[in-house]
Amino acid sequence: MKIQLLLACIILLSLSGCKSNTEKSKPIEKLKVLIIDGENNHGIWPKTTFMMKDYLEETGLFEVDINRKKYTWIGPHYNEVEGISDINDLLKIYPLNDEINHIPVDSTKYDPDFSPNFGAYDVVVSNLGWKSSEWPEETKKNFENYMKQGGGFVLVHAANNAWGNWTEYNKMIGLGAWGDRDVNSGPYIFYNDTNQIVKDPSDGICASHGPQYEFLLQTRAPEHPIMKGLPKLWMHTKDELYDRMRGPGDNMTILATAYSDIDKNAPPWKEDVPGTGRHEPMLMAIEYGKGRIFHSALGHMDYSFECAGFITTFQRGVEWAATGKVTQKIPKDFPTANNSSSRKWAK
Repeated sequence: MKIQLLLACIILLSLSGCKSNTEKSKPIEKLKVLIIDGENNHGIWPKTTFMMKDYLEETGLFEVDINRKKYTWIGPHYNEVEGISDINDLLKIYPLNDEINHIPVDSTKYDPDFSPNFGAYDVVVSNLGWKSSEWPEETKKNFENYMKQGGGFVLVHAANNAWGNWTEYNKMIGLGAWGDRDVNSGPYIFYNDTNQIVKDPSDGICASHGPQYEFLLQTRAPEHPIMKGLPKLWMHTKDELYDRMRGPGDNMTILATAYSDIDKNAPPWKEDVPGTGRHEPMLMAIEYGKGRIFHSALGHMDYSFECAGFITTFQRGVEWAATGKVTQKIPKDFPTANNSSSRKWAK
């Protein structure tokens, strides 16, 4: 009898172990991400799309697709790219195998067939930029409904330049730059020197920036899931510091700011415009319907994308936009208040 009981226990333990091993080997269902690109005044975009795809996939949390517009436009705003003599070569170096005949054009061109299946993804990342062509009306409505029903959206740098006349897009992104925006688009929103949020409805230009330089970011929402655990102050690698952005700013949390120095951030091509002397929003989280948006104004060039601070906030921002939570830890190489930190990307 004792031998029978012993055999029964061994069998049960064996079955239990098999079940446990099966559960452990079950693959984690990854979050589905769609990056949209094809038109951006920042000519580095074919490379930075692949950088973002790689950054997300290296976490093990995401499965990433790219939807590139049929007509591709390499804009004029870029700096020297290592190993590249002609910026247009980036389209050949970073192609898509999507069976679409992508056609390079000298200026942005309307694509009547641009209609991604947003609903198939947990989050959409925009690497489009200034002067991006309009989307078909049905595509715009589909995207608005996707967001209202709980979709996720992440926009990077010049993606906030696009479509100043698209009311719902302006609500999604909180603040925008250029794109024919003006006082009617919403107030300037920033932090003043006494750490108060100011909404300034004054007339004036929408958006400016000075020469690229390293600048200090200040965490403003330390308990937000994207920012939790990040230092209060951290140095970002060379980049454009956008200031004077305008927008409705509804349901918007400013996650981090950077100080626009009056002299250092003055556009050299516009002598009558100084830096603002204000703490300008650089990272934002916005709620739109049931949807979540992470807005990063960082990312002018590939070296800006290589900042460990950019990478970390981007990875965490995409997870938050998709799920409302962040499970990723802060890396050991995250920048400090005194030193920026970069990871060379070469693929």
